[in-house]
Amino acid sequence: MARAKFQTLTEQMFYTLLCLKEECYGMDILDRVPAMTDHRVNVGSGTLYTLLEQFSEAGMIRETKVEGRRRSYILTEKGREILDKECARISAQLADYYKIFGKEEF
Repeated sequence: MARAKFQTLTEQMFYTLLCLKEECYGMDILDRVPAMTDHRVNVGSGTLYTLLEQFSEAGMIRETKVEGRRRSYILTEKGREILDKECARISAQLADYYKIFGKEEF
């Protein structure tokens, strides 16, 4: 059985959506993701523009402005719900890790 699209997010997906809490252009995202992750995560331009198109089609983001080739986007309520679910999933994984290894949570 095929996995539902966006059931889980890659790091690139997660941080792209996170950037869109505030309205921004694609080029802004290319700069913001490495900055917010201390350069641990990078998003290539091809990947980014594919993700923006997919997120837009899925109703997770919406286009807010077009200035020539520059387009700006913002997160929708549906996009926020997807981010919330992903955070809960990651948090559950972290809790399981700590439970198994007997470490205290942050």
